Amino acid sequence: MSILDEIVEKRRADIARFGYTFACDIPAARKRKAPVPFVAQKGAVLEVKRASPSKGDIAPALDAAATATTYAAAGAAAISVLTEKNYFKGSLVDLMAVCAAVDAYAESHEGSLCPAVLRKDFLLAPEEVDIAYRAGADAVLLIARLLEKDVLLKMAERCAELGMTAFIELRLDEDVQKLAFVAERVDSEHIVCGVNARDLRDFSIDLLTPAGMLPKIQRAAGQNVRVIFESGIRTPEAASFAGGLGFTGMLLGEAAARNPAQAAALVESFVNARQTAHTKAWLDYAHVLAEENLPRPLVKICGLTNMEDVLAVLLTDAMFLGFIFCAKSPRNVDASVVREARAVLSRMTAEEEGDSALKQFPKLVGIIIDCESAEAKTALALAREGVLDFIQLHGERAVEQFFSTPALQDLPHYAVVNVSSEEDIAKLDALRERGEPRILIDAVSGGLIGGTGTQIAASLVSQIRKKTRLWLAGGVTPENARNIIEDFEPELIDVASGVEEAPGRKDLEKLDALFACIAPAEAEV
Repeated sequence: MSILDEIVEKRRADIARFGYTFACDIPAARKRKAPVPFVAQKGAVLEVKRASPSKGDIAPALDAAATATTYAAAGAAAISVLTEKNYFKGSLVDLMAVCAAVDAYAESHEGSLCPAVLRKDFLLAPEEVDIAYRAGADAVLLIARLLEKDVLLKMAERCAELGMTAFIELRLDEDVQKLAFVAERVDSEHIVCGVNARDLRDFSIDLLTPAGMLPKIQRAAGQNVRVIFESGIRTPEAASFAGGLGFTGMLLGEAAARNPAQAAALVESFVNARQTAHTKAWLDYAHVLAEENLPRPLVKICGLTNMEDVLAVLLTDAMFLGFIFCAKSPRNVDASVVREARAVLSRMTAEEEGDSALKQFPKLVGIIIDCESAEAKTALALAREGVLDFIQLHGERAVEQFFSTPALQDLPHYAVVNVSSEEDIAKLDALRERGEPRILIDAVSGGLIGGTGTQIAASLVSQIRKKTRLWLAGGVTPENARNIIEDFEPELIDVASGVEEAPGRKDLEKLDALFACIAPAEAEV
């Protein structure tokens, strides 16, 4: 039984024992004015949250009213109140306290907009919408995966009748089908959608899951549908990344609850964010993952130095082609090769038919280890021109230099963490917190940080795969790729020396053998 199933089972038992009010004293009629529109324009939803199943106590002594006042002052578009008691330690009393606090704030701050108030819970029946309305809520969370489509429709219709907003949380394709059913029957004014970056089954977080769902939601409920990015944001950098992906709103839970004083910075970063080449590149990647029946894992072939090898790789299913810009590397590439690769790839793309998201791939990646080197500056210039699709920041030096240079931040990029001990996992965690959606892990050998043919210890890989989607480099060969795939289920494998006849020169038979050993996994999907 998943934690989501446990929560629902206990909640059903509580409803049977206490009723839909959970033994709270709820007014017979709503005392507040008509419901406030929920995230009518771009803004942040800050959460009153005491605890969670994954984190335990977050702010057990939290004063719901005082916290709501702080959030209103920080510019929150809405305030979400956890009312589930067993795992989140919330209540309908908190909801009523927050409603009173935001009304008082609006009255005392002339010209200030009153934040909408969301009841966030695992609601199961239309009667719970009425309870939320009477308690003062302007919107209610409806988790699509918990509700049959007819029940979801009845609850959304009741929201519309009361002037409330149905905040429909989606994650699976079946959820989107339910949304389409509801959207045909309920006015869009009363529907807002949300996608949780946290999977409630195992609490893993993937910042690209909401991005991948965006086009599906827009097809189901219209291009102008409001969509909220939920969970997984803890820093202003991560808030800016989410804000640049095209979401109407961002829901902040733990980050705001633990440190309400940081709320204003998080709100500002989200609201002021714009789409950049970086966020656009990751949107494209997320759409491919969500829309296409892709082979698993994806493959990056790295260390390309000549057009013969580039052309051979372009005939495979590789999703990324890697070019190393480092004078000390035997795989150092000349910029002319990369420009020619781009020209060939552009012609191939133009000749393809259809509107598949996959048409945007493969991508060309420039690998740098020192942002100040002449070779790295060449790679960065090629990225600005659009010749390179991504910059790979390989090693701590490149990462530190890149993130300390604001002018580079908008370039499409991802980082590499070299992993040789548990201490290195903390570096990966730090990058995830700042909103890096994918991080490649690679081995270290003899002071070398790439192309070594060495594998990361299996115990370390196992720890990392529980935290994030796995991008794995280091010692992958045609001989061991199948075992690596079965043991770790990586989203992407990065192969360099494993398919070479010599550094910088690919072995075409090894290339064929690599993709042949991956092919059975595609057939099984």
